Amino acid sequence: MPYAAGRVIHDADSHVMEPGDWLAAHADEALAPRLTARATPERIERQVAQARARKGDTGASAAAADNLIAGPKGWIAYGAFDADERREALDRLGFARQLVFATSSLAIFRTSSNPDVLYGGARAHNRAMAAFCADPRLIGVAFVPLDDPQRALEIAAEAIDQGCGAVWVPSTPAGGMSPGHPELDPFWHLLADTRTPFMLHIGPGTRMLPPEYANNGKPRSPDLHGGGENLRFKDFVVLPFSAQMFLAALIYDGLFDRVPELRGGVIEFGAAWVPGFLQQLDLGYRSFSKTDPLLQALALKPSDYIRRHIKFTPFPGEDAGALIRDAGPELFLFSSDYPHPEGTTDPIGRFEKTFEGVTEDDKDRFYRRNFEEMMGG
Repeated sequence: MPYAAGRVIHDADSHVMEPGDWLAAHADEALAPRLTARATPERIERQVAQARARKGDTGASAAAADNLIAGPKGWIAYGAFDADERREALDRLGFARQLVFATSSLAIFRTSSNPDVLYGGARAHNRAMAAFCADPRLIGVAFVPLDDPQRALEIAAEAIDQGCGAVWVPSTPAGGMSPGHPELDPFWHLLADTRTPFMLHIGPGTRMLPPEYANNGKPRSPDLHGGGENLRFKDFVVLPFSAQMFLAALIYDGLFDRVPELRGGVIEFGAAWVPGFLQQLDLGYRSFSKTDPLLQALALKPSDYIRRHIKFTPFPGEDAGALIRDAGPELFLFSSDYPHPEGTTDPIGRFEKTFEGVTEDDKDRFYRRNFEEMMGG
C-alpha cells in the first residue's frame, strides 16, 4: 500500500538531488564547463556512485524502493536523481502530484555577477528540471532570477513552454528594484496568464543572518544534520524574514491589484510565523494608511491579499492544526520534502497528531484543495 493512502494528497515540496554534471548536460555548449559542480563533497560523490550502481541491480533497487519515506534520504534515496526511479517512487509514496525543486545546482550560478552565467545557468536548470519531470504528476519548478526584467520574461516563457509548472524566484530584491516594480509586470502577467504560480523557497541567495553574528568567540557549530553545508540555529530563527520582506513589497507596490490572478507559494520557510505576519501587516496598514497614498490605493487590507494569493508549507514539527485554527484553513499546504531528511520519516503522521478539532473539510484543504487553488486546478 502506498504511504499516502485513503485521500488525495498533493506534495508541495520535494527535491531532485543533482549530481555534479546535472546542469552541464543541459547547458549551452560554451557555458557547460562553467556549470559543472566543483569540489563536490566526497560523501555526496560516494552516494551518487552507489545510486548509479544500484540501477542495474534488481535486488538492491527493490530494497531501496521499500518504505521510501522512512528509508535512506539524500543522494542515495530511491528516485533522488534518476527519473525512472522517481516515477516509481511517486507510485509508492502515493502522492497525486508533487512539486520538484532543485537542491544544490543553483549554487553553481545563482550568485554570479555575470548575467550570462546567471541566466544561462537558469536556462540549463530549467531544461534539466523539465526533463526530470516528464511524468505529468511531477511538477518541475523552474528558477528565474528577476535582476533583468526582459531576460526574466524570456527565461520564464521558455521554461513554461518546456513543461515546468511553477517558477521559483529569489526572495530578494530584483537587482536594484523591488520585485513589485512595474518593469516586472510583464513577467508577473505571464505567470498569471499561464496559471503558473511563483514560488519562494530557501536556497542560494536567501538572506540569512549576517555572517558577523557567527563570530561569537566559539567554535563553529555543525548544521542540522551534523555537517557543514546547511543552516544553523541562528539562521533558522530568521529564516522567514526574506519571504516576509518580499511579500510585503508585492502588496505595498500594488502588484496583486495589477495582476489579480497571480498565485504563489512560500515553501520550506516553515509557517509558525504566518499568524503574526498577518497581524503585523494589518497593524502597519492601519497605522500608515492614514498618510500613505500607496496604502490608501490598495483595494484590500494586506492580510486579505495573502489569503487570496499565497499558500505556505508548515514544517512537520510545527503545530499545523493550531496554524489552521489561528490563521485560517485556506493558507496551508502539505509537503514531504522528499528525499530531504528535514521531511522526517512520517510527515503525514506528524501533521495528523496536531489536527485535533480540525474538520475533515479543513484537512482536505490542507492535503488537496489549497494545492489545487495555488496551481490553478
